[in-house]
Amino acid sequence: MTPLTALALTCSLKPSPAPSSSQLMAEQILAELGKHGVTGDTVRLVDLDIRPGVGTDMGNGDQWPDVRTRILESDILLVSTPTWLGQMSSVAKRALERLDAELSETDEQQRPILFDKVAIAAVVGNEDGAHAIVADLFQALNDCGFTIPAQGCTYWNGEAMTPGDYNDLDEVPEAVASTTATLARNAAHLARALKAEPYLPGD
Repeated sequence: MTPLTALALTCSLKPSPAPSSSQLMAEQILAELGKHGVTGDTVRLVDLDIRPGVGTDMGNGDQWPDVRTRILESDILLVSTPTWLGQMSSVAKRALERLDAELSETDEQQRPILFDKVAIAAVVGNEDGAHAIVADLFQALNDCGFTIPAQGCTYWNGEAMTPGDYNDLDEVPEAVASTTATLARNAAHLARALKAEPYLPGD
């Protein structure tokens, strides 16, 4: 089995060490990916100084270049975001804006630099909106060059207009657990296939 690596961008608005439902779901997805030979880690972006902009390095202490290096070294990218006002977090949006710089980057074979990498998504919140958020995430990530697997997202929405977070649950709902398992299996399969036979210009 070809070894694979994954990086989860946790886009919570809560700095560490505050409990984060987005972080919890990212860790659960990485655990499922681990069953398919994928090793991975998470980075909580709000803990870093990620400058606004659409460049690979915005200077003046910008910490995105380190995150970018980790993305380029990974086979699978997970974006895990909470839902606020029916939308992805501002942290997730900033990550997408920074990934926009990769549209003009190519590798040594002159291919778009993010080709042959897989992107997946996770959304948590106590209001509806997960499908719309995933649609926006996948459109942006696909534009940047990532390949999206079938059923490449998982999410949890609590009852509307009530308190409670995903990390308050006593156990993972079966529907979420089975969806997360499918996401992990499909993402690992696709990433392994892309790594075994990468796209080459002119193919």
